[in-house]
Amino acid sequence: MAKKPTGKDEESGVKIVARNRRARHDYELLEKVEAGLMLTGTEVKSLRNGKANLEDAYADIANGEAWLNGCDIPEYLQANRMNHVPKRPRKLLLHRREIEKLASLTSEKGMTLVPLSIYFKSGMAKVELRVARGRKTFDKREALKKQEAKREMDRALRRR
Repeated sequence: MAKKPTGKDEESGVKIVARNRRARHDYELLEKVEAGLMLTGTEVKSLRNGKANLEDAYADIANGEAWLNGCDIPEYLQANRMNHVPKRPRKLLLHRREIEKLASLTSEKGMTLVPLSIYFKSGMAKVELRVARGRKTFDKREALKKQEAKREMDRALRRR
């Protein structure tokens, strides 16, 4: 019997807060990087409640620092007037070598940094980044056809 996905992987202590499902469709995903997030207290509380949106988010490297832009973490309702700004740029915590490597990869034409998920790992907020190349419309259709063909083959094998 298959386990139902709960958003929490008990073995590794990872609790997924938000996923960018659209990114797998819109981009050809290449290299994977895990980065920490620099957050305020109310942002952490809001994330622990499972509230975040990565739909329009992207990562950028400016002045030797990595930033997560467009990520929407809604205000924490129980907080007072010292609440955070929901769509502010958030600093990503990476080693200098990782930042330089990502800067060189994204300097190529058509390459970008796309956040795929925000999660808690051992109590720390992390974001999974991927170096990605945007897909054209015909590439997206081709990928969907391949997925559908694979699903049909799997269904046929299960019926036998």
